Amino acid sequence: MASYIRRRKFLATLGGAAVWPLAARAQQPAMALVGLLSGSQLDDRQIGAVGQGLKETGYIEGRNVAIKYRSADGRFDRLPALAAELVADLAAVIIAAAPSAALAAKAATATIPIVFTIGADPIDLGLVSSLNRPGGNVTGVNFLVKTLIAKRLELLRELMPSVTVIGFLTNPANPASDSETKDVQAAAHTLGLNLPILNVSSERDIDAAFASFAQQRVNAVMVGADAFFTSRRDQLVELAARHAIPASYHIREFVAAGGLMSYGANLIDMYRLAGVYAARILKGEKPAELPVQQTVKFELAVNLKTAKALGLAVPDKLLVAADEVIE
Repeated sequence: MASYIRRRKFLATLGGAAVWPLAARAQQPAMALVGLLSGSQLDDRQIGAVGQGLKETGYIEGRNVAIKYRSADGRFDRLPALAAELVADLAAVIIAAAPSAALAAKAATATIPIVFTIGADPIDLGLVSSLNRPGGNVTGVNFLVKTLIAKRLELLRELMPSVTVIGFLTNPANPASDSETKDVQAAAHTLGLNLPILNVSSERDIDAAFASFAQQRVNAVMVGADAFFTSRRDQLVELAARHAIPASYHIREFVAAGGLMSYGANLIDMYRLAGVYAARILKGEKPAELPVQQTVKFELAVNLKTAKALGLAVPDKLLVAADEVIE
């Protein structure tokens, strides 16, 4: 009888040893999901920057965090459904790239933390109540479009001292379009420039806009900072070349694709900072108490091959100031 009792205890011990690891695994928290919602396609470098920011704060993709990426590819009407999908997937944090993506995410949830990366005033957009204390479930990283717009116009004038007429493309579907247009009008007035403005929200509109600018004989074109334009990068660059119109863009990716010049925020750094904020939120910090960050890294890119094709001599001063020169 004694040996029988000892045997039962032994089997119970074995059973406990076999069951314990399963129970322990069941108690471990599930891998955190970070949703990445974008108005346009992000490249591997930009998505990787989000992962780098998470990694800097202790979260490694595939180990203790997963990233689910969704892009509207320039079609803003798709953003609400994509945001709802990330909410249904129980994302722990949503990183929203572009104003429309941030607004769609905010409309989809009042509880899941949202970290935006935008080039617009988040207070004017209604995303936060203040920059220092956002107050709700939204915070993020932004840059001052007003300052960048003025700088882009100054750089165009530096490249083309005799410029007097610069066309401006804006997308009225972008929530930040009105404020950006006012900023560029003010900057153009200060510099004494004539600024014809065309609204563009489709591929056909882009074709028509460049044909119109060519007919008006504008000296150059400035393309607004917009996810739709980013998604139509190749089309914009090709049309500028076809009509032989010098064009300025808001990010270096256009210049890498053959565009003439860009000046804007360093997107890689912006997405890295967004990843850092997402990780801090995963660790328990509240977006309401995380101040909106102002990115301080900007970059100037110039494509010498495109400049030569347009018959433009890039001043040495501009080349020295450039962060990237493509030959």
